[in-house]
Amino acid sequence: MEKLIITIAPTGNVPTKELNPHSPLTTQEIVEDIKKCQKLGASIAHIHVRDENLKPTSDRNLFKGVIDRLDEEKIDIIKQLSTGARGGENTVDWRGQMLDLNVEMASLATGSSNFASSVNANSPQLIRALAKKMYDNNIKPEIEAFDVAMIHNAVKFLKKGILKGPLHFNLVMNVPGSIPGTPKNLMFMVDSLPPGSTWSVCGIGYSQVQIITMSILLGGHVRTGLEDVLKMTDGSLATNELLVKRVVRIANELGREIATTDEARKILGLA
Repeated sequence: MEKLIITIAPTGNVPTKELNPHSPLTTQEIVEDIKKCQKLGASIAHIHVRDENLKPTSDRNLFKGVIDRLDEEKIDIIKQLSTGARGGENTVDWRGQMLDLNVEMASLATGSSNFASSVNANSPQLIRALAKKMYDNNIKPEIEAFDVAMIHNAVKFLKKGILKGPLHFNLVMNVPGSIPGTPKNLMFMVDSLPPGSTWSVCGIGYSQVQIITMSILLGGHVRTGLEDVLKMTDGSLATNELLVKRVVRIANELGREIATTDEARKILGLA
């Protein structure tokens, strides 16, 4: 079985200091949390940024600030930028403005879905344009699949040459309005993946421990972080460090080794 790739998603679009005071929202806080989590075993950083009002944004300059700080401090981690739909205008120019930065990966949702109080809208035209911009900049897409339809849509784009194999998926489970995070649903999603794909999984909220444990056992990879869960199993406030430590502890108990950043690059086929 391949070594386990751990992705840390420290910020996301939802966390606030009111929900969890440990949420990293400024450039300095985000970089510090990524730095700590890399030392604990995370090899990918899934990066969101916030504006001066601490609201989600796709502002290129803010992404550049995080990337530059990570580079200056020589943090050896795969930098993965979010192109998610909650950060402002739902256009290619807005959501893809940071894709000319020197990074190895970026997120790409291959369909539309519901969030708790909004629509995660990704038209076919927008998906194609974001994918093209990623490949033009030598960035590997991480396919964000919130349900099985997004997997099949990615396969369609692969057949048309819009996406290039082998694909890497992140199975996003238990978002309100999308596929519930249950073992049966995870098996269904994994069985739907195209041959040769690599995949990780993130379980939102209470589903996380069960879902990431299954992924470790099945040979998949995992994502954790305050983007996905704000409290530990006992109800105490989570931190990004505690969440990565929990993944490492589960992996150790199950006999799965943790991948270094270079090993993760090899598994994912990154240059």
